[in-house]
Amino acid sequence: MMSAAAVPALRPLVIGHWFKSKQPRDVIGSKKHRAQRRMLSMMWTCFAVFLLWMRSGGCTEKANTSDLIEYTAADFIDKLQSGKTMFVYFQHQVTPTISLFLAELEMSADALQDYGVMVGKVNCNKEQVQPYCTGERALHTAFLFRAGKEFSGFDLDTVFDVNSIVAEVLFAILREEIRYVHTDADLLAMEKAARGKKDIVLGYVRSLGTQEHRSMMATAYVYGSKYQFILITGGPVLEHLGVDERSVSSQVWFLHCRVRSVFTTQTSSERCHLTRMRKPLTTLNLHSFLQLMEAPLVSEVYDDPSSVQAPHFPYQQTPQVFLFSRPATEHLDRDTATTLAWRLRGLALLMLVHRQSPAVKTPDEYNVAYRLPEKSLELKYLTLHDLDEVLELFTYQEKEEEEKYDAYDEENDAIFELLDDEIALSVYENRGNMLDMDSITQLTSENFHSAVARSSLTVVLFYLKWDAVSEAVLGSFIEVAEKLADEQENSTVQMCAVNCVEWTDLCAAQSGGSLPIPFQPITAFPSVLLLRPQESSQHYKGMLGTQALHRFILMSRPASPALLSTQEEVTSFLQEVPLPELAGYKPDRVLGVFETQTHTGVSPFTEAAKSLRGEVLTGLLTDGLAEKWAAEHAVDLPAVFVFPSWRTHPATLSVPTSAEGLLTHINAALLHPLPELTVENLPSFLSLGKALLILFVGEEEDEIGQRQNQALVDEMRGLVESGGWRMERYLACWIHLGRTPAGMSVLGFYLNSMPPLPALVLTHLPSGDEIYQYPQNTPIVASSVLQWLQRIEDGTETPAGTLGENSWPPAVDFYDFLNIMDTQEADAHTPEEEEEEMDEEEANVEEDLVVEEETDSSSSSPAPDNNPNAHFEL
Repeated sequence: MMSAAAVPALRPLVIGHWFKSKQPRDVIGSKKHRAQRRMLSMMWTCFAVFLLWMRSGGCTEKANTSDLIEYTAADFIDKLQSGKTMFVYFQHQVTPTISLFLAELEMSADALQDYGVMVGKVNCNKEQVQPYCTGERALHTAFLFRAGKEFSGFDLDTVFDVNSIVAEVLFAILREEIRYVHTDADLLAMEKAARGKKDIVLGYVRSLGTQEHRSMMATAYVYGSKYQFILITGGPVLEHLGVDERSVSSQVWFLHCRVRSVFTTQTSSERCHLTRMRKPLTTLNLHSFLQLMEAPLVSEVYDDPSSVQAPHFPYQQTPQVFLFSRPATEHLDRDTATTLAWRLRGLALLMLVHRQSPAVKTPDEYNVAYRLPEKSLELKYLTLHDLDEVLELFTYQEKEEEEKYDAYDEENDAIFELLDDEIALSVYENRGNMLDMDSITQLTSENFHSAVARSSLTVVLFYLKWDAVSEAVLGSFIEVAEKLADEQENSTVQMCAVNCVEWTDLCAAQSGGSLPIPFQPITAFPSVLLLRPQESSQHYKGMLGTQALHRFILMSRPASPALLSTQEEVTSFLQEVPLPELAGYKPDRVLGVFETQTHTGVSPFTEAAKSLRGEVLTGLLTDGLAEKWAAEHAVDLPAVFVFPSWRTHPATLSVPTSAEGLLTHINAALLHPLPELTVENLPSFLSLGKALLILFVGEEEDEIGQRQNQALVDEMRGLVESGGWRMERYLACWIHLGRTPAGMSVLGFYLNSMPPLPALVLTHLPSGDEIYQYPQNTPIVASSVLQWLQRIEDGTETPAGTLGENSWPPAVDFYDFLNIMDTQEADAHTPEEEEEEMDEEEANVEEDLVVEEETDSSSSSPAPDNNPNAHFEL
């Protein structure tokens, strides 16, 4: 479930960044990889034919290319001299290809902003920037600038979409962080160089430009100063690893070079011990894997396994294995545990239990116990005779999953190897379940106007057939249509869909006849619009799940505002549920009271009511009944009454001269003084721009727990009331981890560990990215919290971490990635050779292959002018 407004930002997560790395010729210059690049380029060209009209609005100079930031020559020179990192295209003309590229470049701006890279264009038709506005090369090249000079150039055929743009630029920035090896001898040399200094992360990707490739780049961006990253795409190194290139998917190995392993089954004592990541190569899996590599090899405990807690963050999904030690064989038992721990590395956490402790109650007949993460309260006790039996406990299921995955991958690799996303996986798993489209009407350019005209309310889903998110939302949309069809009261609601791959002119709002299209071009997919005859469109910006969309449509049916002419209508508006299907749901209400319908305040109120349609019920009361209402409630006309669902008495507002001002006052009056934070309402609260003061409470096990949680919430409510104007800068809220389990991950990433509950955290400060944690073991009392907030304002309180912009993760000192990259570049690469090859099979397609050789020279450049703390893995 996700917000419609969030879909553009999610697209890189759904498909993954295309990534063409500048490797030596025997890697990227092979026939296989050049063929892959040509295939991807041709696929993109074909797809551009479908999306071109939708994106650009035609092939003329009047095409709406994008809202990309356009720099003047003075702006460009100023930012260049400041040393900021910039990715810039110098536009000479608007062709179909360039128009599409600019749209993709605009979408890449948000993603590259997270890496401190500014994205824009310079219109060479308005003013010249030498030498970039002249010469044939500049027509087909985008440029990366760093430290006041040109850093790299990219042919447009290698940065053809948002994924490839971000990947190419990211690789250029991280060229010092990732090495390439081609033979086992090269890998051995790097292992020797890293011995005693750094561990190595070795990644194999089957194809360039895939999500796996991007995951390696993103992880190297985070951990590049801590580990040495190596990337391979096949060849002799895989043979050394014992991997068949034809039958294995992308994989990662962790080479333990910093600390010498006592595990001696390696082919040579010179080699670093290997631990293979057993999950698919994704950014999250790789992050979790590296966290697991930092776990203690063997933990010694003196309690019974039943008393040992399940692993905490970030190891909560890892099994635990307990080996029992006797005093007489303690030394041998410790050696056995160490040997087994190396074999279980990445599979389980090993603990050595000392039986000499009186707290150990396990019978002597058992020598092994284990606990699985999905059954954290259940321990299993065994009597085993050798280490292989322990290892088989955790490798049997893994082998079954690998065989199943390999069969799946071999059958569907050509189509689905680029998809490594939960939504995409869900769509694929349900590929055999054909959606029943009978409940919705398929709109085309020919039937659009007639379909909208025959219904008082038409709800339209604009989607892309090939897009995994669109496919997932289409299923929810059909469910809503079926529910509305079963509800006789809503038979007038018409549910429609437009496949924008086929009807690009309609999605681009290009009218083919005399009637104009009543909406602006669709730029985010999927999008839901509500259309009414002779009215402007209404864009649905809520959650794209079945329940939220269904309720929004029902709330959109009544007139907004509803004209109330009798006392019975006023009473019904204020007390009754507008539709039977909304039974049990108490909506917010807003009532405007004016002397006459021609009063100047009626117009902004009506405009505000239309903006609130679907979310709030609005009513309009005028003339004699309005005067009577005002007299009964002792207010002066005009006035606006706001009836929030969470309170019994209305708030009274004056009528501003603008609809925007009125909307601001209404939303403020509707805001709960201490709202419960959920996945659904989080975006609206973040948009307020206030610091979030969040109380995390756990799920109650009994009535006592419920009373304790309620007391905490009441204390927070008292804090808001007693704090007065001092609390206006904060949004005090709370998360119930039982009803919103996602809050556990949020809290864990905030503080880099899972603290005892309840926990009080201050974050999203407008003045900075700091995260503050209310002192543990200190009662949460209003007066104490106010003193804590005062210390934060005075700058005397130490932050628990920092939070990057638009991120939820924790932050600690070593996450200052830009500073690390720009001040500790010890092993720089120097480009010494650049070749250009003309492909005889594809006219006018030019491939630049940059061959880079490693040198021992070092380089440094000033850190980009941005907040380095804004760069996080998750």
